[in-house]
Amino acid sequence: MNSEQADPGELAALRAAFGVDDGGESALGWEGVRAFEAAHGIVLPEPYRTFVAEETDGSSSGPPDHGLLPAAELPADWGSDGQDRDLGKPFPLTGAWLWEEDPAPSGDSDEMIHQVLNHGSVVLGTDGCAMNWHLVVTGPHRGHVWQVTDVGAAPFGAPFGFSTGEPGFAGWVRHWAADKPWFDAA
Repeated sequence: MNSEQADPGELAALRAAFGVDDGGESALGWEGVRAFEAAHGIVLPEPYRTFVAEETDGSSSGPPDHGLLPAAELPADWGSDGQDRDLGKPFPLTGAWLWEEDPAPSGDSDEMIHQVLNHGSVVLGTDGCAMNWHLVVTGPHRGHVWQVTDVGAAPFGAPFGFSTGEPGFAGWVRHWAADKPWFDAA
């Protein structure tokens, strides 16, 4: 996983997985990406950054089940208007946390849940029922994809033990394109 430089092979695989063939018409463009980044005080991780700049900023086909959201949007079931979101603050987790079962490492579960939902990530989309996929844009897990639900959060990828997929946006998309279950690790 290289979150600093786009790989042409990964970009081609992303284009194929999402069926993008509009010549970049649905892309945000580099000016749009830079404006989004400046507004939020971040730099999007690769290859997501180049993908939304040159290929498409959102897609009705997955992943996830309800399609890839544009970078600046939230799922319809998000609940609030997203005013508390601060992409420039670091995403607080580096390991899975089921808040339904365990108290927050910091001691304040409500505050930590708020940070998981609102700090340092772009919401890629939803599988429905408050099962959202986030791309971490700030903090130690920058470039990793996380599933954040109403009961907890877990990182995607083989190094974390829940999946056989490669970590990062491209690995997450490849896993989906191969029609594998999200959590397929034995």
